[in-house]
Amino acid sequence: MNDQHIAPDLIRGDDGRLRPAWASEDAQLRHYYDHEWGRPITSESGMLERLILEGFQAGLSWKTILQKRQAFRRHLAHFNPDELATFGEEQVEALLECKDIIRNPQKIRAAITNARATIALREHGGLVALIESFRPLEHQRPPTVAATPSSSPESKAMAKALKAEGFTFVGPTTCYALMQATGLVDDRPLGASGLLEDAQ
Repeated sequence: MNDQHIAPDLIRGDDGRLRPAWASEDAQLRHYYDHEWGRPITSESGMLERLILEGFQAGLSWKTILQKRQAFRRHLAHFNPDELATFGEEQVEALLECKDIIRNPQKIRAAITNARATIALREHGGLVALIESFRPLEHQRPPTVAATPSSSPESKAMAKALKAEGFTFVGPTTCYALMQATGLVDDRPLGASGLLEDAQ
C-alpha cells in the first residue's frame, strides 16, 4: 500500500505488521489484535463474554482485561448464562475476595444481571441476533487511530435496546467497543494489518 494511504499513527512491529499503539504494547495484545479483534462472534456465551468484559473494561485498559480473562472465565462459569444467572449474594461476596479479577461490586452484579437478561432474550431471537441487528449498512474505516470514533448512532441505539431488555453497564461507548471487537464495524485504521487467517 502506498504510504499516503497508511495511517501515520500506526506502529510497525518487528514482524512488519502495522498496528495501533494499544495493540502493540505486548505479545498478548498483538495476538488478540491479530487473531481475535474484529472477528464475528456466533455463540451466545461468546457474545455474553465480550459484553461483560467490555463492561469490566470501562475506566481501565483492555490490557488489564486480557491479563485477567482466564480468571474471569474460571470465576464466572465460563460465561455460561445458565450457570452465571444462578449466582447470588454468596457468590458475589466470594468474587469480591478474588484477587485475580476486577473486584468491582457493580460490575460483578452487572455480569450476573446480564446473564439473566441473556436467558430472557432467547424468547426474542437471542443476544447474538440482537447485537447483529445494529450492524451499520455502511461504515468507513478511520483514516487514523486518532480519528477512530468512540460511539455511533448504532451503538447508542444498541445501548438503549439492551437496557430495555434488562442489561446493565451497556452504555454507547461500551456498545461501540463491542461492535469493534465483534466485527460489526471494521475500525482498523487505513494500512493496519488485518485478521490473520489462522485465527481461532
